[in-house]
Amino acid sequence: MDRKGSILIVDDGAGPRESLRMILQPMYEVHTVENGQEAIKFISQNKVDLVTLDLKMPGLSGIEVLQEIKKLQPDIEIIIVPGYGTLKNAQEAIRFGAVDLISKPFYAVDIIATVGKAFERRSYNLKIKGLIQQIQDLHSSFGENNQAKERFGTIANRRSREEED
Repeated sequence: MDRKGSILIVDDGAGPRESLRMILQPMYEVHTVENGQEAIKFISQNKVDLVTLDLKMPGLSGIEVLQEIKKLQPDIEIIIVPGYGTLKNAQEAIRFGAVDLISKPFYAVDIIATVGKAFERRSYNLKIKGLIQQIQDLHSSFGENNQAKERFGTIANRRSREEED
């Protein structure tokens, strides 16, 4: 059986947090926390694929949390779910690695579609990274083979010259 994708919902509001959990729980492994400090602690100890993140919370701001999450696990997809937000906040979140934004109040169909797209994006990005790694490995292997051939050729040439002398 395939592993369900793991989602962390970060929101200081119990209503939005629980609504998101109920919408996503049937399809994903869902965890919830109330603030940025808890989110950072959770992510440092657990594998998470996607985070929904409120921007306005006590303590660390959503932008600060986003930046810390990306330092800990750069491949995590982050969807901003602000209670109220400005265009400036959204632009800043996207600049720091958020992939989408859903405003509150939200609709279940929008959440499901946006989260689905984010998981597809993550899957493609991981496949691309894997292919790049394979190419780099092949290139390294090819380079090592060429160096071995060059060394062999140098030794063979030296021996044939010695035999001629």
